[in-house]
Amino acid sequence: MSSLTPHRTGRRAGFSASLRTEWAAFLSVRGRVFAMAASVLVTVSLGLLIAGGARSTCVTGKGEGPCPAPLVGPDGTAVSDKYYFVHQPLKGNGSLTARVSDMTGQIRLPDAVPGVRNVMKGAVPWAKAGLLVRQSLKQGTPYAAVMLTGAHGVRMQHNYIHDVAGGPHNGPQWLRLTRSGDTVTGYESDDGQAWSEVGTVELTGLPETVEIGLFATSPGALWDMAQAFAQATATFDHIDLKGANGRWRHDDVGVAMESDGKTPHHPGGVVESGDKLIVTGGGDIGPATVEGGLRADLMLIGGALGLIPVLVVAVMFVTTPGRRALIGTGPPARPGRLLAAKAAVMGAVAFVTGLVTSAVVVPAGLALLRANDNPTQPLTTATGLRVIVGYAALTAAAAVLALGLAALVKRAVIASGLAIALVIVPYFLATAGLAPWLLMITPAAGFAITQSVPTFAHVDVQQSLLGGYYPLPPWAGLAVACGYAAITLAAASVRRTA
Repeated sequence: MSSLTPHRTGRRAGFSASLRTEWAAFLSVRGRVFAMAASVLVTVSLGLLIAGGARSTCVTGKGEGPCPAPLVGPDGTAVSDKYYFVHQPLKGNGSLTARVSDMTGQIRLPDAVPGVRNVMKGAVPWAKAGLLVRQSLKQGTPYAAVMLTGAHGVRMQHNYIHDVAGGPHNGPQWLRLTRSGDTVTGYESDDGQAWSEVGTVELTGLPETVEIGLFATSPGALWDMAQAFAQATATFDHIDLKGANGRWRHDDVGVAMESDGKTPHHPGGVVESGDKLIVTGGGDIGPATVEGGLRADLMLIGGALGLIPVLVVAVMFVTTPGRRALIGTGPPARPGRLLAAKAAVMGAVAFVTGLVTSAVVVPAGLALLRANDNPTQPLTTATGLRVIVGYAALTAAAAVLALGLAALVKRAVIASGLAIALVIVPYFLATAGLAPWLLMITPAAGFAITQSVPTFAHVDVQQSLLGGYYPLPPWAGLAVACGYAAITLAAASVRRTA
């Protein structure tokens, strides 16, 4: 007898009665409870194993040792703030105009011959050169900049996480940056005569005297799940600074020192040639998605394996009735109502299982990382709660999906295989950097809800979950998973009542 077949004719049981019956049926098989406990144990154990084994070391001017805490921007996000800056103090309002007549650089590629550096000329897509105004030279302070990039045209960026696109230029381009009180506006021009506004930003609390000038920087080139050294070199001419008339100052902001504490590591520089300034810099001004420390969602990297027992239990809850369900006491429920009751019970059990899992492993894992002197990405209370509760919601959605599949195909092995193929396999493929687009079109998209560091459009990252890449925003990803669960359950309900 199927667990979805009514036991008696006559008066139908109400939904609350069906819930009580299904709850009793779930608890009547101890293996189900043990499997849910195993789900918690697997995910927590793997998360704590990763956290306990993580060791981050950095070479600084004091030698090799623990990495410093991540640099934090105005909104609390971990940021990079390293560039070469040719600047002057600007008191009050003013403007800076210059043409970027040439932009190139150096990119280190994988060594073709072991031990022989393979360096080519060129600029990475998000190499940046342009005009910058900021509160001070202190790293992490508010700023605004208009710039030419390696492959993304002109951009207006401010405070690290904000980016506005200008024209799609990759050749010589005129740029202008104006300051009026707290308002900074960026402009672009093809000829220095006709100007188009790129963007306007408000830097609240900007002091009367700011630093304004020309900058160049470049993030590393991405290959083999890592970053290799890259620099940008830009030639500026037709430079016109209004509101200041001092000497140009040169600063390699954020440059790191070798272990001797005296030698700059990959320093930038500037060459003056007539009315031209040729500026070279490396680093980045923007969010630090990978370099900003270990992420909270890495503590849930074992969550995919932990979901497998949950999926199997959800399938068996339909295909193998509990002992109390076989007794069949009380009036029977309609098949659709019975399926809904099963889904409610299974979803609630899965949610609690996921909540216990994430509420233990995320804070415990982060504490373990910090105890071992690992830098960790800043985590706000709201984001932390979203990661913890979101994983619980994903667990519930996956369980309801598996239950619906079991009700549709009626065979435990097939339903379990389908559930694992839809939820677990795409996750592992994306973790390996393969077919990340599957996280947009399969229920595995729901893992995006655990994303603790946003994916920024103006930062290139490896398309792998290990690098923190999710193709969908957190709530959109969870909506995809819930949508699959709802559609599958609805189809199974229609089939049962037809």
